[in-house]
Amino acid sequence: MAKIIAIANQKGGVGKTTTALNLGITLNRLGNRVLCIDMDPQGNLTVALGIAGASSKTIADALLDRNVPLPIVRAGQSGVVSLDAVPASLALSTAEAALLNKLGREFRLRDQLLAIDSAYDYILIDTPPSLGILTINSLVAAQSVVIPTEARFFSLQGLQMLQESVEEVKYLNPKLRVLGILVSKYDKRLREERSVSTYLRKTWCELVFTTEVGTNSKILEAASAGRSIFDVDNNERATDTYSALATEVIARA
Repeated sequence: MAKIIAIANQKGGVGKTTTALNLGITLNRLGNRVLCIDMDPQGNLTVALGIAGASSKTIADALLDRNVPLPIVRAGQSGVVSLDAVPASLALSTAEAALLNKLGREFRLRDQLLAIDSAYDYILIDTPPSLGILTINSLVAAQSVVIPTEARFFSLQGLQMLQESVEEVKYLNPKLRVLGILVSKYDKRLREERSVSTYLRKTWCELVFTTEVGTNSKILEAASAGRSIFDVDNNERATDTYSALATEVIARA
């Protein structure tokens, strides 16, 4: 049975897609069978994995119609060994509204994964920057959640809100737990970020991953170009960061 991990935070711009992309590829390169699912209508993970237009169906079709299986395609990203993915598109925005009138709307993704989870070691779900039905579907389907957050004071409220949402979702998915909080886009040269990082570790203790994703120029370069860190030159520092994160994820999951 796969370990299903949602990458979630209702705040945008904290590195959810970058985390899902690079963690997924790193886990795959370590020999794991990995499936990445794009649940964000913006489709950034779909583009980064090189699967935009690779299938006539997207995650929206599978969520709206139980008879449509997940459209799983092989990722075309050059840093990929053998990673599978489910694409998203803007049609997911319309599907989100339509799901509100569907029975069992919170369980649509979970039910789809029950049919295929034995084929993978890890399933990573990239979620949209909201706490709507798409994120709820992701949390209901997952066993655990990774929460990327910036080391800034205005990010702390969003972190607290997501933790409260996880507690609410446990009514539908009692096994859901926070796998870890990931300090992302961290610039230790800034006093505010050092203070927030210290506060996070003091408040959430062992829930905060030891690994911190700093403001590495190679990570920024790859993200801006819609690529993984394995697709840029001189990437050793960036790949070491995600290798360390993958090691922690494997140990915790």
